[in-house]
Amino acid sequence: MSEDDFGVRFPRTLAVIQDGVERQLHTGCQLYISHAGDSLADCGVGLSSAGQPMTADTLNIWLSAGKPLTAVAILQQWELGRLELDDRVGRFIPEFAVGGKESVTIRHLLTHTGGFRPAETGWPEVSWDDTIQRICSASLESEWVVGRTAGYHTTTSWFILGEILVRLTGRPYAEVIREGLFEPVGMLETWAALTPEQHARYGDRIGRIAARERGELQPLDWHTTERCAKPSPGSNTRGPIRELGRFYEMLLNLGQANGRRILSSQAVAALTARHRVGQMDLTLAHTVDFGLGVIVDSNLYGAETVPYGYGRYCSPRTFGHGGAQSSQGWCDPEQGLVVAYYFNGRPGEGQHNRRARQLNEAIYADLNLVD
Repeated sequence: MSEDDFGVRFPRTLAVIQDGVERQLHTGCQLYISHAGDSLADCGVGLSSAGQPMTADTLNIWLSAGKPLTAVAILQQWELGRLELDDRVGRFIPEFAVGGKESVTIRHLLTHTGGFRPAETGWPEVSWDDTIQRICSASLESEWVVGRTAGYHTTTSWFILGEILVRLTGRPYAEVIREGLFEPVGMLETWAALTPEQHARYGDRIGRIAARERGELQPLDWHTTERCAKPSPGSNTRGPIRELGRFYEMLLNLGQANGRRILSSQAVAALTARHRVGQMDLTLAHTVDFGLGVIVDSNLYGAETVPYGYGRYCSPRTFGHGGAQSSQGWCDPEQGLVVAYYFNGRPGEGQHNRRARQLNEAIYADLNLVD
């Protein structure tokens, strides 16, 4: 889809993107929308980097919008009977059960109630094994009540979820999720880790990202060969945003994709149910409800203030996840709507959340889904 065709079908949505370009919040956006099973938008708008257009095929970093992928990989192991959600992490990683973390379970990891947010991972400079060792040796946060205190873990708990997958399968995390999830869903250009050879072949298709500082976008070096090669289960997956959309279409289709069963309908229901309800999140500084690794619509706590929400028009069953100041994937099952997008500028939490709300609400308006 060309930018002109996208503008005809989604004029309000394009206006939000272009306004952000004019205000130097980003230089480009990649977006995918499907409704009732029909793909309506799959395009890039603006520039990926200086002189390089953003296209539907650009491989962008999803940051925390990729967290639900790891959650689904864990649920696949649950369905195989290899773990229970209330198993203690120490059953799989004995060295984790120290410093007050002995009672932390897999469910606590998925709902951000484990209590080891500040552990220094050393990523991406150190090896996977060193990162796991550093997190395992960390102590529980002061005054944290495991399972009751809530605070979003940006990376630490997701490395531990990844290590559980490693120990259950005997294979590297990037291989487990690639072969067990990405390939069956048809996410063939989604990668948890790129080899140097793959990185070289993709070349300028590897997207860039920048941070807004003192009113200007400053490039970040998150596209380098070295960084792309280092898996981080909660932050370093990348691919064309349409493939994140395909992931949510699989969940909308109750766990099926390409005629294959990826996840049972019961597991999809468990993923998207509210497991953490009405709790103030110490990291996000707002009350936010969580499923198992997904954020469930939390508009009842303040539609104009909830971080990484889905806008005023989403249904209460809407679920998904955002990536820090940049990306988001989500599904509104009552409307049959799937949206995934990526902005290549990180303008700060406040600016991004306003931008995201405007974009999400414009999509509903352009589709005449506003009551």
